Amino acid sequence: MILKFLSYNIRFGGRGREHRLAEVIRAVAPDLVVFQEATDPVVVARVAQATEMTTCAARPGHSVGFISKIDVARHEWHYPRGARHSVLEVELTGGARVFGLHLSARFSKWSESRRVREIGALLESIKQHQEGFHVLAGDFNTLAPGEVLDSTRFPRWIKALLWMSGRDIRRDTVQRLLDAGYVDTFRALHPEEPGYTLPAWDPQVRLDYIFVPKRYADRVTRCEVVTSPAVAAQASDHFPLLAHIEVPD
Repeated sequence: MILKFLSYNIRFGGRGREHRLAEVIRAVAPDLVVFQEATDPVVVARVAQATEMTTCAARPGHSVGFISKIDVARHEWHYPRGARHSVLEVELTGGARVFGLHLSARFSKWSESRRVREIGALLESIKQHQEGFHVLAGDFNTLAPGEVLDSTRFPRWIKALLWMSGRDIRRDTVQRLLDAGYVDTFRALHPEEPGYTLPAWDPQVRLDYIFVPKRYADRVTRCEVVTSPAVAAQASDHFPLLAHIEVPD
């Protein structure tokens, strides 16, 4: 099965922007969408209805939710130790799993240390699934190793944090995943493209990622930032990330 998977931070719950979010989603016609900042179940239900998705789930106070038009065997929120947000596990019929994440925000060496702890706790919590096919996706709020950070257009408060952190941010979180045997699917397919996802009206950084275990990397045939239709720049402050993944039976 080819799974069209979308990861989308919808900003502050998405209320009042349901029709814009739905327009972006309809344009790429995914099978499964994992949201971040999906704190309003009513919004998620409205977007599901507008996009003809048959299954949806979200909870007040939880950042991660989902909508789907394919069969979902089960879903569950987990709380890795020390994490700011819960992690959503979506198990598809057949056993493949998608883990939706939203790691701690803020650009600083201190927040990066927290994200490293969060991702370490997540990896520990899913050890039993390490050999099976699974996807880690969401807003990681960090940069990958080797990527250029141009802060000249950042707000002053972010520049201040960067200055206190040594004029850059550490890249330990993504490195932790790479060391654990995961592949950054966008970068693997697009080694030269920036892939910026934030802010949608003036993209400057890549904070949204889709990872799979290295042995399954060839099953991801497409991964791209969704920048059209034009309403995508008003639907949220993030552009969504779309992947086509051959999910094993």
